[in-house]
Amino acid sequence: MNDYIFSAILVGAAILCGVIINLIIAFIFGRKQKIDLLKKIRIFFKATRNPRRLLLPSVCILFVYPLLRLSENALNILSYALKLWIIACVGWLLIRVVHAVREILLSNYDFEAKDNLQARRIYTQTRVIENIVTTIIVLFTISFMLMSYPAVRQIGVSIIASAGIAGVVLGFAAQKTLGNFISGIQLAFTQPIRLDDVVIVEGEWGWIEEITLTYVVVKIWDLRRLVVPISYFVDQPFQNWTRISADILGSVFIYADYTVPVKPIREELSRILKESPYWDKKVDVLQVTNATEKTVELRALMSAADSPTAWNLRCEVREKLLEFLQREFPQCLPRVRLDLDKGAVK
Repeated sequence: MNDYIFSAILVGAAILCGVIINLIIAFIFGRKQKIDLLKKIRIFFKATRNPRRLLLPSVCILFVYPLLRLSENALNILSYALKLWIIACVGWLLIRVVHAVREILLSNYDFEAKDNLQARRIYTQTRVIENIVTTIIVLFTISFMLMSYPAVRQIGVSIIASAGIAGVVLGFAAQKTLGNFISGIQLAFTQPIRLDDVVIVEGEWGWIEEITLTYVVVKIWDLRRLVVPISYFVDQPFQNWTRISADILGSVFIYADYTVPVKPIREELSRILKESPYWDKKVDVLQVTNATEKTVELRALMSAADSPTAWNLRCEVREKLLEFLQREFPQCLPRVRLDLDKGAVK
């Protein structure tokens, strides 16, 4: 009984030592830092806080393990349990380290900025790579946990050694899933889309909200979500309105009678745009783009900082141009002319 009490006190002291070490680390790197390097180190230690709380006491127990006064059977059980626990904690710690590295990389970019093209590109790449590395870490963690126990060691070895064979089998069994996985890796580097890109997919206009290894979630303008296989963006054509930059041209079409004066409407368009908070003061054009047997087509072309702003600008311009025509030139609205033969009328 004295041996068990001594061992329990020793294990408790080791756990306390690990907790104290963790508290010291948290105190040093948990304070607000003004130096950029220390801020990044603080991000790292904050991300690894939970697995570190469990791993440090476990490592301390490992150091006092030879001093424990327990039976051989109890020591073996404790040894196996401690190995499994430490392997699981190390796997969890590595996953959090990968997450911390991603956060440190993203800390150099402002994702909320108006022109966040570079930030979205880096965010998309790091997100996909993080998912891939996390999957590999989980696979190897499970393998090492199995390998630490003699009865199932062969299973753990087989998971790693037969990875190539399993890949071939999985390739035949899940060709589409594997194709989506490879497409996800390809998309991370070629980047036909990025997070928060404005796209038109399957006739729906929206933003790229989420990119995983196998599918992409498009947030449609009316708040619906369109879930698309990631291979779609490799195999199918689609529109990306923010591929190079966020600014975009908007157009408004007005159909009027042949008697409509174009110059006053062009002046009115310029006045509307100058007073609009949505216009970015770059493009202001009104042209007669078509003429049919009944009406002429006027196209107002304008620019805005991004697609949602361009939509609001188009709606505003369309409404005010219609009001202008109704107020100043009502006789120039589209009309149907009918010529009657006087000889046919009695």
